[in-house]
Amino acid sequence: MKVNFTETVLRDANQSLIATRMPFSDFEGILETLDNAGYYSLECWGGATFDSCLRYLNEDPWQRLRKIKAKVKKTKLQMLLRGQNLLGYKHYPDDVVRRFVELSVKNGIDIFRIFDALNDFRNIEVAVDEVLKQGAHAQGCICYTTSPIHNLEKYAQLGKELEALGVHSICVKDMAGILGPQEAYDLIKALKESVSVPVFLHTHSTTGLGPITYVKAIEAGCDGIDTAISAFSGGTSQPATETLNYTLKQMGYDTGLKDDMLKQINDYFKPIKSKYISNGQLDAFVMGTETDALTYQIPGGMLSNLIAQLKAQNAINKLEEVLAEVPNVRKDLGYPPLVTPMSQMVGVQAAANVLAGQRYKNVSKEIKAYLRGEYGRAPGPVNQELVEKVLNGEKPITGRFADTLEPAFEKTKKELGSLAKSDEDVLSYIAFPQLAERFFKSREAGFERVVAYSISVKQEEAK
Repeated sequence: MKVNFTETVLRDANQSLIATRMPFSDFEGILETLDNAGYYSLECWGGATFDSCLRYLNEDPWQRLRKIKAKVKKTKLQMLLRGQNLLGYKHYPDDVVRRFVELSVKNGIDIFRIFDALNDFRNIEVAVDEVLKQGAHAQGCICYTTSPIHNLEKYAQLGKELEALGVHSICVKDMAGILGPQEAYDLIKALKESVSVPVFLHTHSTTGLGPITYVKAIEAGCDGIDTAISAFSGGTSQPATETLNYTLKQMGYDTGLKDDMLKQINDYFKPIKSKYISNGQLDAFVMGTETDALTYQIPGGMLSNLIAQLKAQNAINKLEEVLAEVPNVRKDLGYPPLVTPMSQMVGVQAAANVLAGQRYKNVSKEIKAYLRGEYGRAPGPVNQELVEKVLNGEKPITGRFADTLEPAFEKTKKELGSLAKSDEDVLSYIAFPQLAERFFKSREAGFERVVAYSISVKQEEAK
């Protein structure tokens, strides 16, 4: 049996460990080796990469994708797409979603892993439909969590709903690393019996369960797993690529991976890891095993960002209190899976509750939008006292929120005028207006400096 490996070092591994601060220059030199190592796909885009490129790295995320594609000729490039949320934290109109998918394909994405934080598949149907129209691979996600309202039958039903949408494959997304080995075996087995498309599994090493969980899932028929090259594995990242490759080959599975190239890739990333440890971006906390995550269910990217936020407010000593408050906020909101954007929303609200010394003294605008129904159906019953306090008599939305949104792409393109140099720029602006505008102006200033330098050089040569 063939087990497909998706390498995450270019996206989720660096998002989970260093809050997506790895610039293109750090991994440019290893892309061709990654391409020849035998991976099923390279996850390299989506998630928080878009935000981070504009906010911290001064990179055009679209150009970053094109540069990766220019060097990766054989292996499929994969991205994580938040359904109607795309790469941001709110829902966008259907025209924006369709245009984003279209341009993502044109710029190099082959596989779209599409999820909705609430498993409300009304919020991914447009994205899935457009991926299919563009001839790319649509992989629908089931966000895994545990709660009094989540069970095996529910997950099997979600798998059937995804297959009915026309997805090419299904991924169980265990963003907090809380899926145990027996649970994985039972869940994958139930899905394989319920659907005919391939089933993949994504987990993290946060709780230490990851490698064992993967093995049991594969024994149940799992078709593919996500791993990270060992220098950027473990902790809140994925289990190590080399470890699973070694294990599965011993068990008689075909991985398609080339051992010598995996070593080259890891040797390349070792000094890069050391750099991030030295400059403090790779915090020791996210590198260890944290079994308390089985209780608070915080995914890797959320945890690394939460630590950074508390440090910025000189409140890192409150981390344990915030982590203890997370399950309470989650219960109040109807047990949503803790995946972007819900993970950030719940984490920020938990921190606000702790730092204010009073629960829901301050309620974020995102939580207010959630309680209004802008993010979709809550998985379970929501705390009605909280709803009444926040909505103050306002009726919540019961339909698909995107149906209430006016088309925005052409209107925004016209408003931006010459500031946007491409349709990709327009989408960057729609997703992150302030960040994109700052980036556009910085890019323009840089272009002007280059032109001025070129003119001065020519003037000197003329003399």
